[in-house]
Amino acid sequence: MIVVLLFALLFLFITLGLPIAFSIGIPAIGIMLTPGVFPATVQITALGQTIVQLLFAGVDSFDLLAVPLFMMAGSIMETGGISRQIIDFSDSLVGWVPGGLACACIVASMFFAGISGSAAADTAAIGAVVIPAMIRQGYPAAFAAAVVAAGGAIGVIIPPSVPMVIFGFLTNVSIAKLFAGGILVGLLFGVAFMAVAVYISWRNNYGAKKKFSLRSTGKSLKEAAWALGAPVIVLGGILAGVVTVTEAAALAVFYALLVSMVINRELKWKDLPRLIVRSQITAATILFIISMAKVFTWLVAMKQTSQLVGNAIGGLGLPEWGMLLLVMAGLLVIGCIMETTAALILLVPVLVALTPQMGVDPVQFGVLMVINLAVGMLTPPVGICLFVSCGIAGVHLGDVSRAILPFVIVAVVALLIACFWPPITLWLPSLIYG
Repeated sequence: MIVVLLFALLFLFITLGLPIAFSIGIPAIGIMLTPGVFPATVQITALGQTIVQLLFAGVDSFDLLAVPLFMMAGSIMETGGISRQIIDFSDSLVGWVPGGLACACIVASMFFAGISGSAAADTAAIGAVVIPAMIRQGYPAAFAAAVVAAGGAIGVIIPPSVPMVIFGFLTNVSIAKLFAGGILVGLLFGVAFMAVAVYISWRNNYGAKKKFSLRSTGKSLKEAAWALGAPVIVLGGILAGVVTVTEAAALAVFYALLVSMVINRELKWKDLPRLIVRSQITAATILFIISMAKVFTWLVAMKQTSQLVGNAIGGLGLPEWGMLLLVMAGLLVIGCIMETTAALILLVPVLVALTPQMGVDPVQFGVLMVINLAVGMLTPPVGICLFVSCGIAGVHLGDVSRAILPFVIVAVVALLIACFWPPITLWLPSLIYG
């Protein structure tokens, strides 16, 4: 009964528009302090101390330091000209196909995903440059915003990925293995999104036509060489075991500063305070959600909810593939209505215990959860990538929601491939780490 009330209050507060951290924390803290919930021998002061300890323990992790650092790196690169250089290089590679600039946007998003770790940062950095350019070339504003949003969602699949850091923190699954598991899936998403962009652009005659030029590609590669070095250094260092995820995030910040201030000379010292404040507000929001969710999940665990859910699902008598599909369908729905970080914090402790019954490896399940929530970033009412791209393009959410539908469909197909073909998520981790 208490758990039902807890989740009912959670969704009520979300529906009323309360910030997600408060929607999670207020019901949990309120129920914990309600007389009769715990034995009379447990004093209110002791519960208060427990709440404070849980709030602190929720973010007391070296791995979580990567979150504000990756946010800062993405913000620096957005302002320092790095995103523009990556877009120019991507356009020289694929700009000759139908819908060339749309494809270039997705390729650039894949490159940028290897730096920022954040879908919102990816969408903002690429969209600010690409959306005006696509509109000038005759693409409808809603389609341009949909392409940018789709590319931005790849930002949490291709490593480094903030949601993967959070999943690894919650489960003690190797974050480096999660990163390796997301690479091929991210490439699959990118190819699928480009196929959709090419087909729609060819059918509707969107975009300007241009010829492929090896000379132009070489020139743009030379200009973007320093920018393209960032994902190589960050991912290479993590996958090779030279640096931890948090150390790689710090390295990304210093490398972004070097390229933006010394090489490109587009970022000034006076710009740094504004960038730091903007990026750290976002990071603090994520960490505050994690902290509040620690109290929520502790109360859920005390009421043995994970065991009850496991027994309920197990009692359905579904085969492994049926249970996996049921969980994936549930995650798709939850991703549409709940913010990514909150969904991870609330659901991972419950669902990760079901991986043996679903017949999936914890690394594969971590990647699948992130993919599900990435799809949720493309769907209303809380799709962060949609909101960012709508704001840049200046179009109504409903128009972009219709334009994004083909991308969502192929994303679900890619998710099913990742579900039922484990090598796409497990081959690289096994190759690198044995």
